[in-house]
Amino acid sequence: MRSTLVAVIAALSFGLTASAFAAGGGGGAEQPAAKPADPNYTRAKAMIEGRDYANALPLLQQVVAKDPRNADAYNLMGFATRKSGNANGSLQYYQQALAIDPRHLGAHEYIGEAYLMLDQPAQAEQHLARLDSLCVFGCNEYRLLKTAVANYKAGKKPTN
Repeated sequence: MRSTLVAVIAALSFGLTASAFAAGGGGGAEQPAAKPADPNYTRAKAMIEGRDYANALPLLQQVVAKDPRNADAYNLMGFATRKSGNANGSLQYYQQALAIDPRHLGAHEYIGEAYLMLDQPAQAEQHLARLDSLCVFGCNEYRLLKTAVANYKAGKKPTN
């Protein structure tokens, strides 16, 4: 009975630690309460989901003007710029997001896709390797970039 209880406690402890680590948490440290999202960020995100990239960009520029350390906003600026057909222009925004948060999974995935569009697979593979190290138990961003790299190698260059 005791060995079963110890095994259950160990499994639960590992599960909590693993999920906190996979989410980028400190593995037990209390996380600060999330600040409310900027309404412009929320609107821009909805516009991007509706593929209205051009109108999302000015809203995101307002967000980073108020909060220059908002890695998520820079990441979305890169995404909207790349999806508007300017993969090269998107790099600056992804790089800014990664300068703020080097563990930003979305920015690693998206900059890797931009590098593939620009025929720079070695750069994309560096970000794939970084995602592999960040996503110990796997993550969607890693799987998507891995698929994009495999498709690129098979002759299917990504488009917007």
